[in-house]
Amino acid sequence: MRVSGRVAWITGGGRGLGKEIARMLAREGAHCALADVNEADVQAAAEEITALGVQCLPVVLDVCSLAHCEEAANKIVDKFGKIDILVNNAGITRDNLLLRMQEKDWDAVIAVNLKGTFNCTKAVLKTMLKQRYGKIVNVASIIGLMGNVGQANYAASKAGMIGFTKSVAKEVASRNITVNAIAPGFIATKMTDILPEDVKQAMLKQIPLGRFGLPEDVAKLVLFLAGDESSYLTGQVVQIDGGMLM
Repeated sequence: MRVSGRVAWITGGGRGLGKEIARMLAREGAHCALADVNEADVQAAAEEITALGVQCLPVVLDVCSLAHCEEAANKIVDKFGKIDILVNNAGITRDNLLLRMQEKDWDAVIAVNLKGTFNCTKAVLKTMLKQRYGKIVNVASIIGLMGNVGQANYAASKAGMIGFTKSVAKEVASRNITVNAIAPGFIATKMTDILPEDVKQAMLKQIPLGRFGLPEDVAKLVLFLAGDESSYLTGQVVQIDGGMLM
């Protein structure tokens, strides 16, 4: 029970990777606050997490709004008395070649992926600074390190998250708050399931371990970074990609 009694706030927690991260933390004893823009998804996910024997608070949240993120943080503190762990997982894609990319698709990806990370981190910091403890894990991507055709907006948002991670880590380290990023490669989720089969096969050929990652692979890494075993690790970007980018 590596995070027993801790309180974790997971954005994008209604499905996919976010829900798997919540499951992993809950199995290790953490109470969870799941935030998602889709009310039905977050309610259903919260029921699953509660069934694991911990408390779980569902929060309908648009991470693009700082005011809404601050309200969510206050709601979580009112419920649990603290927030120990923040996992900035909420993210979207709007892929297209730059010449064809519409401004609204650029703005949407930056707003959710990058500004959402800023909003939730800013909203949680007062609590973490006061309690002199915190673990912040930002879910970036290897695309933020290597770029990708048709994903200029997504790559920019994830690269921004990496720079944000390093800067905030330096600001809050003296208060026993660690801030790290993970950079997943090709992880089998609903978001990647929609890709054409030829694209998937081309990606698979680039992975030395010869398989796509699973959500639980990523969740295990988040658990490590959210627990006390990683107490001397901050400002880092940990790739989890089967060797795709070396």
